[in-house]
Amino acid sequence: MAASSKIALVTGAGTGVGRAVAIALAKAGYSTVLAGRRKDMLDKVSAEINAVGAQALAVSTDVSKREAILALFATVKSSFGRLDLLFNNAGIGAPPVPLEDLPFETWQNVVATNFTGMFLCTQEAIKIMKSQSPRGGRIINNGSISAHAPRPFSVAYTSTKHAVTGLTKSTSLDCRAYDICCGQIDIGNAATPLTERMVQGDGILQADLTKKIEPRMEAEHVGNAVVYMAGLPLNTNVLFMTVMANTMPFVGRG
Repeated sequence: MAASSKIALVTGAGTGVGRAVAIALAKAGYSTVLAGRRKDMLDKVSAEINAVGAQALAVSTDVSKREAILALFATVKSSFGRLDLLFNNAGIGAPPVPLEDLPFETWQNVVATNFTGMFLCTQEAIKIMKSQSPRGGRIINNGSISAHAPRPFSVAYTSTKHAVTGLTKSTSLDCRAYDICCGQIDIGNAATPLTERMVQGDGILQADLTKKIEPRMEAEHVGNAVVYMAGLPLNTNVLFMTVMANTMPFVGRG
């Protein structure tokens, strides 16, 4: 494929926030590479993007596997020759069990996907961005509100999202010389299939171990926020942005 616009890569692009961001970037004029584990879902998003007159390439990728990440970025380079934006979004959770009961294998899988995979994607994006002409690009990490405060029984997810904050800061600092910006968007309660449980039955577990229905916002607002961050010149960076349903129980005491 020939590059006719800026090139964006979105991981976890098949559903939810990733899908919303990929569509928003396409509408903003980006050619998009869609990465995720489920090719059928990626193909549906690709069709939606093609329908608005933009270009999309779906690449089946499991970001918990280093070889899959290397293959993904090789495809980006061979197909487009450059990369202007990486949205590190792919992530998984774990069943809500007490910390001491979390299986080691579950912990390892969450870390491999949410953190090690993001690190490896960041490495490969930097390699392309620092050597291309014009040089530079932007990396945006999905940190989540869990990068600031945990939910009960979420040690694996929360730990990886706190670690993402360190990755964001280190990437931002280490890549200044290459005209590469790195920022983080911390998202709360976007209306996606993964958050349906927040509005069903008694809702979800709170800090005091009661349950409560929680407000959500439309995922398209996250897409618009990423488009804003991505659209800044490379001498300007949004290091951290929080996008949330205004009345969700985050700011205040649990």
